[in-house]
Amino acid sequence: MSVFASLVEHLADLLQPLFGASAAAAAIVLFTALVRLLVHPLSRAAARGQKARAELQPRIAELRRKHAKNPEKLQKAVLELHAREKVSPLSGCLPSLFQLPAFFLLYHLFSSTSIGGEANGLLSHQLFAAPLGGRWADALGDGGVFGGAGLVYAGLFALVACVAAFSYRLTRSRMADRPLLPAAGDGGEQVPGLGAITKVMPFMSFFTLVTVAVVPLAAALYIVTSTTWSAVERAALYR
Repeated sequence: MSVFASLVEHLADLLQPLFGASAAAAAIVLFTALVRLLVHPLSRAAARGQKARAELQPRIAELRRKHAKNPEKLQKAVLELHAREKVSPLSGCLPSLFQLPAFFLLYHLFSSTSIGGEANGLLSHQLFAAPLGGRWADALGDGGVFGGAGLVYAGLFALVACVAAFSYRLTRSRMADRPLLPAAGDGGEQVPGLGAITKVMPFMSFFTLVTVAVVPLAAALYIVTSTTWSAVERAALYR
């Protein structure tokens, strides 16, 4: 973790002339953008995989009709179809999985009071009036909603809400064009629980508001930057 702390410190030093006291916050945003650039090829592959899976839906519906009374044979036939067409059902999870280490590094870095036996100097950095190691509860206890730190969080929440609303519309539009459930009357059986997931999925982006409220501000910046990047990236890749 000390190597990662040094990387953030060096990035902050480079950005100091432009961002002053908020240089470390800018370094986190830049670091997040670099991570997303590295993961972008996986995101493109995930988009291609999702489009390919959507194209397979009529054939999967036919398999459901054919093997309606034999779930084991249906599962095997669907897996063989994915393998034959070289479509991975899990490809969409890879971009998120590859970002988790970076998020947890930031979370632990700004939750630790010491690094390598020395005081964690990164905790003294701020985004305007809000400490990068602080949380929303700390901001509320130090000045309230309209205090300096509280207003920083208000701005973050507003940005997350805008991104979430954009993602909500994007997800609803995609699901309308490519429904996850078989169309009524096609003879296909609905996967148990998939209907509930389909209803909840468009609202998933709003859960980011809760995460931003409970994690250290540095980790919240990572989440806000990453979700904003994801929304723009999805709009471009799935257009």
